[in-house]
Amino acid sequence: MDRTDLKILAILQEDSSLPVAEVASRVNLSQTPCWRRIQKLEAQGVIARRVAILDPDSVGLGLSVFVEIETGDHSGDWLARFAESVQAMPEVMEVYRMAGDVDYLLRVAVGSMAEYDDFYRRLIAGVPLKNVTSRFAMERVKSTTAYPLRLEA
Repeated sequence: MDRTDLKILAILQEDSSLPVAEVASRVNLSQTPCWRRIQKLEAQGVIARRVAILDPDSVGLGLSVFVEIETGDHSGDWLARFAESVQAMPEVMEVYRMAGDVDYLLRVAVGSMAEYDDFYRRLIAGVPLKNVTSRFAMERVKSTTAYPLRLEA
């Protein structure tokens, strides 16, 4: 990837709905070469997908919960069952396997404490867990999906 590719990616991270002509203009290319670069970045998997990012409060999912999970079972079978279980739960926005005293960290989006309680009950029924700790976000100070690309020469 060269500097032009990185500029294209930075622009698309901010607004992927821009017409190719606008992106091309911003990176000093004509439309066809810019379009080809975008297509290549998609084919390579650098651009994984293009989506609309919603405001969680506007869709009734403004309660963010970070769920720390500790398990006593680290087998492949347990992991497969756990992964299948959390992938089937639409409230789970992200899942990370962690280093340290917490095995997994989930980011969960729900609309109320009652919805979280329902989620929690389904989570603990899905697979055996050693400990589950829930941390409720009081305020979203920063939220971005854009990676900090190095555009310097």
